Amino acid sequence: MGLFTKNIEMYAPVDGEMKPISESNDELFASKAMGDGLVITPMSNNIYSPIKGTIKSVFPTKHAIGIEHRGIEFLLHLGINTVELNGEGFSILVSEGDKVTPETKLGTVDFDFIKSKGMSDDVVLVCTNLDNRHLEIIEGKVYHSQKIGLVK
Repeated sequence: MGLFTKNIEMYAPVDGEMKPISESNDELFASKAMGDGLVITPMSNNIYSPIKGTIKSVFPTKHAIGIEHRGIEFLLHLGINTVELNGEGFSILVSEGDKVTPETKLGTVDFDFIKSKGMSDDVVLVCTNLDNRHLEIIEGKVYHSQKIGLVK
C-alpha cells in the first residue's frame, strides 16, 4: 500500500446493534480467521450494501454476498450457520457484477425465521484481505447506510 492509498468508507448494512467481530457467536469469525470486521445484531430485515463497490459473488444459498472495492474484498454474512437453510428466508436483489452503493438494497432476510430454526441472526461484515491496512469502527446502535468506519 503506497503513500496515496485512500481510505474506504464502510456503512451499516442493517439497522441494529454493532459490536466488534471478536464478539461474534461464530468462533471462525470471532477469531478473525476470515479477516477483521464487525457484527450487527439486526433490528430490521432489510439489507443494504456496506460499501460502494461491485458484487463479486452471491452464494447459491443466498446467506453471503462478496463485494469488492479498490482491491479490498468484503464478505457480508447473513446469520450464523444459515448456509444450512439452502436459501429459505432470503430474498437477494443483486447479482454478480452489479455496481452498488450504501443506498443499494441488497435484499431482505427473515431473521425471525432464522431464529425459529435455532440459529443466530448476527450479520457479519468481514474484510478478507486487509494486508497492511486496518479497520476503525464505531460500536453501538447503527442505522443502514450510516457511516460506521473506515479501512485505513
